Amino acid sequence: MSEGPLDPTTAPTFPIAARAAMGDAQLRNNVRHATNVIQAKRARVVDEMPDWQALREAGKQIRQHTMRHLDIYLEQFEANCTRAGGVVHWARNAAEASRIVVDLVKQSGSDEVIKIKSMTTEEIQLNHALEAAGIHPYETDLAELIIQLGNDQPSHIVVPALHKNRQQIREIFQRTMHLPQLGDQPQDLADAARIFLREKFLRVKTGVSGANFLIAETGGVCIVESEGNGRMCLTLPETLITVAGIDKVLPRFQDLEVMLQLLPRSATGERMNPYNSLWTGVHANDGPRAFHVVLMDNARSEILADEESRQTLNCIRCGACQNACPVYRQTGGHAYGSVYAGPIGAILTPQLQQMQHAQSLPYASSLCGACYEVCPVKINIPEVLIHLRNQVVLQNTAGIAGLFDVEAAAMKAMAAIFRSERRFKAAQRLGRIAETPLVRRDQQGLGWISWLPGILGGWSQARDLQQMPQQTFRDWWEKRSNHDN
Repeated sequence: MSEGPLDPTTAPTFPIAARAAMGDAQLRNNVRHATNVIQAKRARVVDEMPDWQALREAGKQIRQHTMRHLDIYLEQFEANCTRAGGVVHWARNAAEASRIVVDLVKQSGSDEVIKIKSMTTEEIQLNHALEAAGIHPYETDLAELIIQLGNDQPSHIVVPALHKNRQQIREIFQRTMHLPQLGDQPQDLADAARIFLREKFLRVKTGVSGANFLIAETGGVCIVESEGNGRMCLTLPETLITVAGIDKVLPRFQDLEVMLQLLPRSATGERMNPYNSLWTGVHANDGPRAFHVVLMDNARSEILADEESRQTLNCIRCGACQNACPVYRQTGGHAYGSVYAGPIGAILTPQLQQMQHAQSLPYASSLCGACYEVCPVKINIPEVLIHLRNQVVLQNTAGIAGLFDVEAAAMKAMAAIFRSERRFKAAQRLGRIAETPLVRRDQQGLGWISWLPGILGGWSQARDLQQMPQQTFRDWWEKRSNHDN
């Protein structure tokens, strides 16, 4: 159904992918418009909350406490979910999680599934695993449906089709739903999707979901959404399979009081999600007859073990950091080469890959701090970015070939130069000589360098470099002092 998935192990580095994205004016316009709308809505509903900062702190404390005692709460969730009639499966990695889901679908006797929007299933590339096993997945979230029918990839955690405008969506629906007369108004597009999906809801007997939260105290699953498709997938199928990262657990049912105020305001600028579904086990004459939860690690234990980057797991997947990030707003999500884009993707993806891939992502930030200011659970993303950059440097200086080997060597050379006044002055003299053939004069007679050779060219691609002055401040000060004496 779709092109090859976003895969950090094979994706180009962020600078290369970002350069291509920057050349797509339509994409940049779509992303800028969508993020502006979401940010404006968020600002209005957050300003209504006099205790917003207290809520953020409460959310942070809940998540930090959970991560410190994650083993206890996961075991508690398993016990309570099982007691309620659910079946809990444990998966060490993406391949194991996909294999469990495929086996469960086959056991249900179905060769089709209806799916609720889930970043976790995107992370493990579940749709491709299902298709390889002869099972057809139907995305039921409107944005995910657009992505699936358009053979595209998601570019935002909350709004996967944010990079598409309605004319592009109309073309996809006309082509794939065979509706040549389809209009381009939002109502027209929503009606087409509703008719297309209704038949799937009533016919397909197996559903697959993610989870916004797992409640250890009750063994329940919480899913929030805005369209009602999730409610259909949770109640109509005979078999329901939930795939969730081990980081999604909350200790108590009461913790939802905080999270369900923070999440919708941060994600979509709503006071509350239109649909908040809580599902616990199996119930007679109501909903699925079989309920499975696949708890997946997939490198989360390694993240948990790193005290400095552990806060990454506090994320509640609201996407607010993406909407606020000036880098994401210029490049869109595909440049990150992962289903997790933006600032949270820049710290999460390299860690999920155990720092073996996506090493350019921790550098995909200006460290402006906008992501931290809007994060509803106060994840200090710039702090984690710096920590991961240090890990990248340490790996590469230890002999791992990579993008930053040359940079590390250059920094060592610069350190040696700055430690000696004699070497520093010699470097200045050499610099003036070396720049001479590259300098171009403007109308005011000022010298500028608009092109640098080799690896230095990355600087001059986006900016001009002013010519080195013939007299440094130090030289001027020494002459002035000698003259005064």
